[in-house]
Amino acid sequence: VTAIVTYVLSLKFENQEVQTIEKVHVNKGEILSPIQGKLYPLSDAKDEAFASETLGKGALIQPSNGKVYAPFDGTIVTLFPTKHAIGIVSDNGCEVLIHIGMNTVQLNGKYFTSHVQQGDKVKKGQLLVEFDIDHILQEGYNLETPVIITNTKDYSNINTNTNKDNVVLVAEA
Repeated sequence: VTAIVTYVLSLKFENQEVQTIEKVHVNKGEILSPIQGKLYPLSDAKDEAFASETLGKGALIQPSNGKVYAPFDGTIVTLFPTKHAIGIVSDNGCEVLIHIGMNTVQLNGKYFTSHVQQGDKVKKGQLLVEFDIDHILQEGYNLETPVIITNTKDYSNINTNTNKDNVVLVAEA
């Protein structure tokens, strides 16, 4: 998974100008659940790269429907061509990766429909991607969905929140 993410991101930046960011201010933020479903610790993920928090801290969701919504106001920074993973940065600097299922990249976009494009500004609750749960499961894929804060190092603490409706993660600066 890590190799695939690295390869795809290298393609994304291959022909782009290099931009320098001198300082990014990151505020405390709440990450709403981008998908309806049952919440689990990220350590329960079947994929070791996610379970070990190599890509960042987060939570794991077993989807109950096939819709992904924006967890906050922000910008779509990465939309994989296969539509199985989406990266979004909040207006206050929180970087989140939503990875729909395990090994679903192999479906090559089959059963996924994107409603946004890379670079789009989005509002909290906006529909981003739809996926066909039944067909993906019939193909034999696991749909557990990691929601990861990829800039974990910018926060002093990241907690899974089970006390507040629809809030999956709380990141404290």
